[in-house]
Amino acid sequence: MASMSNSELIRALQQVAGEENVLTSSKQTRYYRTGFRSGEGSAVAVVFPSSLWVQWQVLQACVNAGAIIIMQAANTGLTEGSSPSGHDYDRPVVIISGKKLDKLVLLNEGSQVLAFPGTSLYQLENALKPLKREPHSVIGSSCIGASVVGGIANNSGGALVQRGPAYTELSLYAQVNEQGELTLVNHLGLELGDSPQEILQRLEALPAESNAPATDKMASDREYIARVRDVNAETPARYNADPRRQFESSGCAGKLAVFAVRLDTFVAEEQSQVFYLGTNDDAVFTEIRRHILSSFEHMPVLGEYIHKTAFDVARDYGKDTFIAIKRLGTDAMPRLFSVKGYFTSVLNSVPLLPRDLPDRMLQWASKLFPQHLPNRLLRFHARYEHHLIIKMSGDGIAELNRYLASLFGNESEHERADKSNATSNGAYIACTPDEATDAMLHRFAVAGAGVRYLQVNTEEVEDIVALDIALKRNESNWFEALPSEISEKILPPLYYGHFFCHVFHQDYLVKKGHCAKDVKKALLAYQDTRQAAYPAEHNFGHLYQVPPETEAFYRSLDPTNTFNSGIGKTSKQKRYGGCC
Repeated sequence: MASMSNSELIRALQQVAGEENVLTSSKQTRYYRTGFRSGEGSAVAVVFPSSLWVQWQVLQACVNAGAIIIMQAANTGLTEGSSPSGHDYDRPVVIISGKKLDKLVLLNEGSQVLAFPGTSLYQLENALKPLKREPHSVIGSSCIGASVVGGIANNSGGALVQRGPAYTELSLYAQVNEQGELTLVNHLGLELGDSPQEILQRLEALPAESNAPATDKMASDREYIARVRDVNAETPARYNADPRRQFESSGCAGKLAVFAVRLDTFVAEEQSQVFYLGTNDDAVFTEIRRHILSSFEHMPVLGEYIHKTAFDVARDYGKDTFIAIKRLGTDAMPRLFSVKGYFTSVLNSVPLLPRDLPDRMLQWASKLFPQHLPNRLLRFHARYEHHLIIKMSGDGIAELNRYLASLFGNESEHERADKSNATSNGAYIACTPDEATDAMLHRFAVAGAGVRYLQVNTEEVEDIVALDIALKRNESNWFEALPSEISEKILPPLYYGHFFCHVFHQDYLVKKGHCAKDVKKALLAYQDTRQAAYPAEHNFGHLYQVPPETEAFYRSLDPTNTFNSGIGKTSKQKRYGGCC
């Protein structure tokens, strides 16, 4: 392969994609070279292909030049996985953004969909609403504009108990083979032709509503519901390194250039009820989880846990997020998050200005608004350390109501919420529609509250260590008790997560003067003693070391180390540092 200078590579990209679709200056590319939460690195160019065929030609130009390719959609990854990391690559880096490739095709009356590189979860959710169907994930990643393909590439999880990790065996992707040749693989189950140009142009020409032949290959993890019900298993229900769900584009972490994925959709529940539970004894929630998963006829739609400290911090530092979604709707959120991210990136490069100025201003503005949380939820917060939001649908509503009444007593919901002598094991309420919406918005706000706390309280906090862990399905001691040598270096941790799946998000605010890297190392060593799997759903990015089995999977997809080099702390060198 002939060597090519950076200027020659840029000219080749401009010739293929058009000058207006190639960014090269440091200022122009900064937003795309910076991770959603942290991390940044070098890139020769950021390219925005205007069609799938153009994307193929851009890929070919990069391969011809021997460049490293980073495929990027929304750049919403939380572990730096969709942006460059550092400046020590051995080849030029090109970021290929799928933002302009956001077509969505409804297949077989919406029972399945085809999503392109830039198709967002928000788009998918809105397209399915008239059909009374839902995607794999609902409010959460969709609010920040995350892409469908990104979810598949990272085996992303989510709050919905019955749906498991994002997964498909039906995709169309490009890879660089052992001989260094770019090849196109069509495993969509659709007959689209033979040559890359024919396949990609025919795919892009599909009408917005099409039919597709049946296939026995999975387009979702339909085995998950049985797996999560097995509460006696010694392994987690789902986690990023699970070899069961690493298949081609699923779990590829950007080691392939994915052009399209074919996915199942799900019937939206017509009738639902949210219950809000509180207790001061974590064993009560252990018993609830085990009983529901092993004995209930009807599975919960979701079960979200919030610890009292996380509730506290989200009430004060997630207030603007809550209010924005409540007043502007989810429609506005992807754009708002994108704009805020862009201005944060620009302003952080200006000397003398405080870092994260947009977030500081939003935090100040949020204090001008009155209390935003329902009174009954606030009373639960005052009384109970552990909170659990359970959503049931259909006949499951009555099934859960009967069980909770037997567990907590038969006092009326409104009386129970106000009485100080509730049963010693806790209490529950059946939420009104407004309370249900607010409870879920508050749970969503928890996810960013720790980062906001860090941004606003830099004199008190050194950094944040954010872990997402999966516990064994039979783990009874799910609420951790940290050793003193760790707890003395951090503020009270923020615990929240997907309770029935036993996947927890745990944010540790490191006290000023302590090294966050050392704290993280100690925390991961502690998680190892619990036999926890990590990361559980945000993937390895550039923050975690992949296990040998996952590295072998990456190498099988990308033997020349052309795509997303260095992901999972693997080698950044061509062919992983091996011979040519």
